[in-house]
Amino acid sequence: MTAPPDDITLRAATPTDSGEIADLIYLSTNYWYRASGKPAIFSGDPAACELFPRVYETLDPGCCLIAVAGRTGRIVGSCFYHPRPTHVSVGIVNVHPAYFGRGVARRMMAQVIARAEADGKPVRLVSSAMNLDSFSLYTRLGFVPRTAYQDMFLSVPEGGLPDVPVDPRVRPAAPADAPAMAALERELVGIEREGDYRYFLENAEGIWHASVLPSADGPGLDGFLVSVAHPASNLLGPGVARTEEAAAALLLAELDHHRGRTPVFLVPVQAASLVQQMYALGAKNCELHFAQVRGSWTEPRGVVMPTFMPETG
Repeated sequence: MTAPPDDITLRAATPTDSGEIADLIYLSTNYWYRASGKPAIFSGDPAACELFPRVYETLDPGCCLIAVAGRTGRIVGSCFYHPRPTHVSVGIVNVHPAYFGRGVARRMMAQVIARAEADGKPVRLVSSAMNLDSFSLYTRLGFVPRTAYQDMFLSVPEGGLPDVPVDPRVRPAAPADAPAMAALERELVGIEREGDYRYFLENAEGIWHASVLPSADGPGLDGFLVSVAHPASNLLGPGVARTEEAAAALLLAELDHHRGRTPVFLVPVQAASLVQQMYALGAKNCELHFAQVRGSWTEPRGVVMPTFMPETG
């Protein structure tokens, strides 16, 4: 690999960097997909990608590293990370195409890993199985692929999905559900991020929605699923469920919330019946992702449905 340029410096991003970071996310992401023979992910005004620094800065102020070229002062790399009580998760990582393969992403990741190691925490991320450059970077840094996911998308008719059974127990989540959502994820996955769920349910941006499935056997939940609807991101997740049946009920509820849209969602490849149910509704595959962990990991129980904002596999 080519040595990184000497004039690249790393620093923490500030709110005034948001516009340039958004432009970088838009440019570098679309460049990779087009170079790989796929359609661009983002369309329209690159300013829509300001969603990413805005959400990440609200959740984790000061937790974005940027790489700055000394000659031009241009931001040529960005890496969001999220310290949590149980782990550190890595968010979207971007490098300007002119600096691909020059060690910029490795330098940013090394700083995040060093901070996590200082706190004695594992690092978690969700990465494309189709981007072998990033896959190689992460595995060389010690990350281990733990779970594979099918990325699926489904165009939901304006009138909703026809002839779909609805579980009457599923209801929209309320802010008071955040502790139970966090408790279920802690029980099934072994991680904790209650602050994320409080943020989603407060919904100051007006773009988030969540459904919960109360337990049939007493207090607590059998599952939950969050979603986002924004020009830069239309995704279902994060969510967890005790069973594939519970996951299906939550997916159907959140899909119905996105009538007239085409959301993307991630389903574990081993959740065979859930995958087939989504195919039967008309879902199609668009990509594959791996949940990767560097450090301690406990095999999840139930069904985990991650997303890309904020990421935790």
